[in-house]
Amino acid sequence: MNNACSTYTADSFIPARVGVKGLRYPIKVRTRSGALLDTIAAVDVQAGLPRHSSFDELYRVGTAFTDCREGIDIRVIKPMLDKMRLELGADSVSVKIRFPYFIQKSAPVSGVQSSMDYDCSFAGMVDVDGNWNLKVALAVPVSTVCPCSKEISAFGAHNQRGLVKIKVAPLRFMWLEDLIALVEESASCSLYSVLEDEDEKFCTEKGYDNPRFVEDLVRETALRLNERSDVGWYSVEAENTESIHNHSAYAFIEKNMA
Repeated sequence: MNNACSTYTADSFIPARVGVKGLRYPIKVRTRSGALLDTIAAVDVQAGLPRHSSFDELYRVGTAFTDCREGIDIRVIKPMLDKMRLELGADSVSVKIRFPYFIQKSAPVSGVQSSMDYDCSFAGMVDVDGNWNLKVALAVPVSTVCPCSKEISAFGAHNQRGLVKIKVAPLRFMWLEDLIALVEESASCSLYSVLEDEDEKFCTEKGYDNPRFVEDLVRETALRLNERSDVGWYSVEAENTESIHNHSAYAFIEKNMA
């Protein structure tokens, strides 16, 4: 039996993509007010290395993001990727930055202030020819009231908390706050961290006056996205944690780019 090991050369492989996932970094995200929000990001970075590169480049990929943490918004993603690609000598670079984004919200009647958090991400890729793409994603918790329950019940209607996840390909600059507000306006009512009694009354009655099935929720969100000239492709999905069923309700919609 021939026990000799096979020998592989760099020419045996297609160009490799190497990188790191789940790097945790403190970052500053630029807000619509002009302030910088301190938060923690989980960062995935991958680089497409030329055929004859050393796999030791993996360690440099992991540190390439370190200098790109100040004042992050979608305007800095392409310059960040271009800089990283040149420093690494890579054929392409992709990055995904996931972070909680906090907004101070005023309760609808009392005006009491509280902080709401939303899971957001920027994901971009650039190649050696300058081709690039960017996706902005966020998850927005909302409240919905069932139209069927309202119609058939002598009084009241069942409601549930839902989670809307949207992804958009921006055509130009946009603020996260605007996308969050767009989703919240599509629901029966938005959520708050702190409410007084008069606020709870307002939210309960507002939800009752604006019932939404889960499919209504994604359609309303899609209609609002269609009205924005700064949005190209998008997808919207929503999951409602049903309050009187032992399952969740789900809907999805995606813009056709054809």
